[in-house]
Formats: sequence, structure tokens, C-alpha cells
Amino acid sequence: MKNLLLLCFVVLSITAVKAQRIQVELLGGISNYQGDLLPIVFTFRQAQPAFNANVKYQLSNHFYVRGGIAAGAIRADDKKSSRDDLKVRNLNFQSHISEINAGLEYDLISLENFPVTPYFFTGIGLFHFNPYTFDQSGQKIYLQPLSTEGQGLPEYPDRKPYFLTQVCWPLAGGIKYEPCINLQISCEFGFRKLFTDYLDDVSDTYADEAVLLAERGAKSVELSYRGDELPGGNPNYPKGMVRGNKNEMDWYYFTGLKLTFRLGNGGICNIGRGSSKNKLGCPKAW
Repeated sequence: MKNLLLLCFVVLSITAVKAQRIQVELLGGISNYQGDLLPIVFTFRQAQPAFNANVKYQLSNHFYVRGGIAAGAIRADDKKSSRDDLKVRNLNFQSHISEINAGLEYDLISLENFPVTPYFFTGIGLFHFNPYTFDQSGQKIYLQPLSTEGQGLPEYPDRKPYFLTQVCWPLAGGIKYEPCINLQISCEFGFRKLFTDYLDDVSDTYADEAVLLAERGAKSVELSYRGDELPGGNPNYPKGMVRGNKNEMDWYYFTGLKLTFRLGNGGICNIGRGSSKNKLGCPKAW
């Protein structure tokens, strides 16, 4: 019986120590993108709400293994652009973004010694998108099946259909503040490097409208060029002219405030546990 009780005590002790290394994070903020309809590196213009949730395991005073999910939306409209050459094109799109990711997070300064530190995160992710727009009658239309630039058509063998689920490379960083061992408050900014230029369904030149009409129908022609919808807009379809910049891949990003909770220490700010405390009077992690 004594041996069994001792074994249970050891198992529970190990579990408690491991739990203290586990953190749960919630981020609320905005999402946005950089691409052919919004060629600005970072902007709050046309941003949408976003949410992230992560689980982290602390390997040391500087390193964490981190995995999470993210959800947000992106949108852009040429009508709202500051560039006249984009306004006359009159394209627009929207898309929901969902992502899973995993990687390593690094604290530049140990929170054992100081309550504030810059940090960085990188890893690998998988994301899903599906660009859509609304036609002149207000009907929601998904753009990928329309092959608006001739993707997947025999007349354009170099333009392959783009996949709606793809790999991304997360690159994030921020500042975290730890008022006590069980709580951190962070401001995080995270870019996603992509390997597609079709996040917004725009990349190359305008396809032949006769080919689009024959292969994908009138709706493909209507939504591949929308300058004729503007008052006084050019009614002539710009066959072969530049529609997007195929040499630059698209990006999307999340920005927001994050709360991080450490498990296994008996409360959000347990400051009465022994004499091992950090500079704020809160207990250290180890």
C-alpha cells in the first residue's frame, strides 16, 4: 500500500510539473492581406476581425513548442484603392481564412529575470481560402471555378488551377508582458508567407473573353473584368493586358492582443507560493 501511495504521489507530482509548462493562448484582433488588390505591406484599410487560439509547451526559459488554429477574413475592393489604375479595373473579392500551424517560439529575454520580452515565432502552417465576389444582381459567386484568367484551360497550359488548401510559412513576433507566472499579455503581429498569387483570384494577364465564354460561361467574362460596370467605364474587354503581378506572391497577416494562461498553478495570479519569486513578487515558473 505504501509503495502504491508513493507511486501515485510521484505520478501526480510529475503531472503537476508538466502542467506548469503548458500554456493556453487566445488572441483577438484583425486580419488583412497584401496582394494585387491591396498592394500595401501593412494597412488597417479594409481589415476584418480575426481570432487565434494556441497551446504551448515550455521547453526552457526561452523556447516553446507552439501549435494553434486561426480564423479570419480578408477583402479588398478596387473602388477603395488610392491608385487610379486599380480603380478603373473595378475588381473586388472576399475570402474566409482558416489555418492550423505549429512551430517554435523564442523569448529574447527570459521572463525569469524580467517581466517584458520581445518574442518571435516561426513554423509551418496549412490554410484554406475560397475567394468570392458579388455580381451586379447581388448574387454571391465563388471565383476559383470560373478560371477568370484561364487557369486550367487548354488555351493556357502554363496557368494551372490553384488549390484552395495550401501550405503557408508563419512568421510572427511581438512583445509579451508577464504580470505573474500564470498570466501573460502580448501584442502580436504575424505574417504568413504564401506560395500562391491567387489568394485574391488575380495574378496574370486578362484571358481571351471568347475562350472564357466558351469554356466557363458568361459569368466568368463578367467577373474577370468589371471596369464596364463603372459610370463612364471602359466597355472594351482588355484582352492580354496586365491584370495582376504574377512575380509577387500574396500574403495575409493577423494582428491583435493575446492573453496567455499557464495551467497547473492554482489560479490566474498565484503569488503566495513560497519564496521563489520574480522581480514583480510573483512566483517563478521553476
